[in-house]
Amino acid sequence: MLRGLDLVVIALAWPVIFAIGGLIALAVFLDSPGPIFYRAHRIGRHGRPFGMLKFRKMTRDAAGSHLTLAGDDRFTPIGRFLSKSRLDELPQVWNVVRGEMRLVGPRPEVPDFVAEHREAYAEILTVTPGLTGPAQLAHLNEAELLARHDDPVAAYTRVLMPAKIALDIEYVRGQSVWGDVRLLARTTLFPLRQLLEQLEPRTMRGAGGWVAAAAGLALAVVFVSTST
Repeated sequence: MLRGLDLVVIALAWPVIFAIGGLIALAVFLDSPGPIFYRAHRIGRHGRPFGMLKFRKMTRDAAGSHLTLAGDDRFTPIGRFLSKSRLDELPQVWNVVRGEMRLVGPRPEVPDFVAEHREAYAEILTVTPGLTGPAQLAHLNEAELLARHDDPVAAYTRVLMPAKIALDIEYVRGQSVWGDVRLLARTTLFPLRQLLEQLEPRTMRGAGGWVAAAAGLALAVVFVSTST
């Protein structure tokens, strides 16, 4: 039933997803040299690894931690907005279509972090990971928080991971269709709030600013149309 819900939502929203994705892909292509997409290694349901698709938000030769920090100097000009609005996650709709992810569920983690919390993830990974989920929505300012620490990886492992794990386990134990619908609605609204900041005249420069405006307006149209 949940899988069917995902496919219905994607089918209904496909024209908007395609339009926004096309604009972002064009902006990434024009913004800096390098591929449009990249695959992040993640652990899926029952411990199966898979490649999670994202729009590239960092320079082609970026190296270092897999954690993204606010003000990360590896960002491309548009990559900063994509990270802040979470629109870099949009290509994961393809992972949903393939059955590797759902629209809503615990966010998939990297192998190292899963290995450090085997007991917790033994339960969390009984469900399919999601494009959005309760832990992600509760920590939308994660990049800003981590940037304040001298050792972001240690802060993530010791502080944020336990909090996110607790939310994910709570979600797994109480998963429901209506709960997923509410989480999806909250996720849809988030890029719109980021758009308000992007529309300030001083930030409307280059491809990043204009793709942000177009993407945000398209999201506004689809949200209003599905709410009436």
